[in-house]
Amino acid sequence: MNIYVEFERLLNFGLKHKLFEKEDITFMRNSLIELFKLDEYIITEVEDEDLENITPVMDNLLNYAYKVGILESNSPIYRDLLDAKIMALLMPRPSQVINKFNRFYEFNEKDATDYLYSLSKSCDYIRISRIAQNITWKTNTKYGDIDITINLSKPEKDPKAIAAAKNIKSSSYPKCLLCKENVGYAGRVNHPARQNLRVIPFKLQNEEWNLQYSPYSYYNEHCIVLSSEHVPMVISKSTFDRNLEFVEKFPHYFIGSNADLPIVGGSILTHDHYQGGRYEFAMSKAEDVYDIQIQGYEDIKISMIKWPLSVIRIKGKDRHRLSILGEKILNHWRNYSDENVGILSHSDDTLHNTITPISRKREGNFELDLVLRNNRCDENYPDGIFHPHKELHHIKKENIGLIEVLGLAVLPARLKEELTKIKEFLLDSSKEYNMKEDESLIPHLAWFNEIKEKYNYIDKKNIDSIIEDEVGFVFEKVLEHCGVFKWDEDGKKAINKYLDSLKLFAGEEKTHEV
Repeated sequence: MNIYVEFERLLNFGLKHKLFEKEDITFMRNSLIELFKLDEYIITEVEDEDLENITPVMDNLLNYAYKVGILESNSPIYRDLLDAKIMALLMPRPSQVINKFNRFYEFNEKDATDYLYSLSKSCDYIRISRIAQNITWKTNTKYGDIDITINLSKPEKDPKAIAAAKNIKSSSYPKCLLCKENVGYAGRVNHPARQNLRVIPFKLQNEEWNLQYSPYSYYNEHCIVLSSEHVPMVISKSTFDRNLEFVEKFPHYFIGSNADLPIVGGSILTHDHYQGGRYEFAMSKAEDVYDIQIQGYEDIKISMIKWPLSVIRIKGKDRHRLSILGEKILNHWRNYSDENVGILSHSDDTLHNTITPISRKREGNFELDLVLRNNRCDENYPDGIFHPHKELHHIKKENIGLIEVLGLAVLPARLKEELTKIKEFLLDSSKEYNMKEDESLIPHLAWFNEIKEKYNYIDKKNIDSIIEDEVGFVFEKVLEHCGVFKWDEDGKKAINKYLDSLKLFAGEEKTHEV
């Protein structure tokens, strides 16, 4: 391999994707030979190529770096630290990105986000080639077409990095992965490099917030909106105000927040942040089941939608009015209990009820979806009453956060191999007895037998669609377990009881099924 050929391929890619200008080429070449500890640069002609992403070139550069001793370990974590450093050499300064974004925004907000999204992909901050490894499909359910993803994109920690992390001096900088101080940070074995990260500061409710994209996107233009302050997540009227103002500024995006309590919240509760993007989930298409009318809010359409989780949808022209009503619904829910269906708002002083909010702007109206959540546990359900129950853990046992609430399953990588084995056993019943000898498949046994009984004929032509559907149906049950009100007769009675209580809290009583 000729290292100078790879340098030129890298620079050609950067020029094509407008990471820098022609006038920067000499500076870029000298930066590369400094990083790779070379004394000279041999300019080499290379063929023009149309690379979808920089991964093929980067792999060659990293392999070379390991061969000559620049890269300490040829493992994903060490390779990621160096590739971010390489791409950082080609990147415009944060101020340049911010200024260009704002110039685009003056004319069209879509052009602005298109620019930042394209930049984030081109510089390999968004790991396009890894995201492509994810296994994805849709399953048609009684709630619509839900999205299923087996997540194969995030690198696993290697033993050398784990050992090295133990010897690293404890650091509180940056305080977490969501702090704005990550921009340009070189990273370490226990904290990813962010030298190729660029964020856009902007105002929400006169506070400084920042827009960036997720490096491991689960859907189109998966963005993160994070506070400039390292403050914990709290669901409040301010949350609704910020989210609704965001979709006013970026009406082509939705935005939502994880809940602010353990079990029903996201993986990072210590830094206030939201997630959004340019994608329509099954939940956004859910139809109204109950129309709700509250005195004083005749200008707002209020409904409960047909979704496995319990969702109040409010929409209208005035986002400030939606936020005021949203606060009333939140305050009422925080203290609402119905022991008949297992809902207790508190255990002594411990709060259990909260909301997962989602905002969007559609056909000139603001929409605010308020998903009712409860994180209580008991002896029968130690992981959570309104959490995936144990019989579903063979597919999904992790917390159900914002993305799953919307109707997108993020499933563990182990399922790729486990489902492949299950297919083999379904196709060849003579080997079925071996299934019990495989520890990874024991949790799937009951499900396996259900599939066998359900389908009269399974062959190589239909096995993939059968397994995909059955995984989707398990996720459908996962979401139903998380719903505080079920759609059976007892659940409908509980819904009516709740809505009557809500209307007494906020206004007049009047509910009818659509």
